[in-house]
Amino acid sequence: MTQATHRSSAARIGIGGPVGSGKTALVEQLIPRMHARGLTLAVVTNDLVTREDAVRLQRSGLIDPDYVAAVEAGACPHTVIREDPTLNIEAADELERKISGLDLILIESGGDNLASTFSLDLVDYWLFVIDAADGDDIPRKRGPGIVQADLLIVNKVDLAGYVGADLECMAREAAEVRNRKPVYFTNCKTGEGVNEIVTLLERQVLMLP
Repeated sequence: MTQATHRSSAARIGIGGPVGSGKTALVEQLIPRMHARGLTLAVVTNDLVTREDAVRLQRSGLIDPDYVAAVEAGACPHTVIREDPTLNIEAADELERKISGLDLILIESGGDNLASTFSLDLVDYWLFVIDAADGDDIPRKRGPGIVQADLLIVNKVDLAGYVGADLECMAREAAEVRNRKPVYFTNCKTGEGVNEIVTLLERQVLMLP
């Protein structure tokens, strides 16, 4: 597991990926599963100049609205998760100050391209989400997000057949470019594959048995 330099009691997990890959849908699937395991979590969302993702979560009924904070990047989305993550660190710190017993904070990046990565000053572990419907050549493009993320998630597997994407090819090539770091396949609309992500996070980030 990669180690961050921030000091906090709650684990901080980054979720990045291109626009429309399913980051917010993944967060919506993770919340009830974490709650079912007795874990308390909060969410920091990042958007360019809106709070749309935060409002979506606050209205979802899945989480206390006070447990969701919004960061408006005002520039390229990766800027506030990599070059200068101060705004996100402050938002996460504030959530920890007001919520006692917080186990983890999910930090969802604004949509960006395959170059998006998280600063280890901000997160302990980070996921990168791509869309199977964008084509099976994405892994071999070797974007920093794909190569460096602790966990790569190939979402929308139900759409692969409609665009002729070969999931077996994606799995094989992703494993090669990522030096065997984990790659999971999901359908965040239905929840397929999300339980496996929760189990991984419990073991590798939260250090639960």
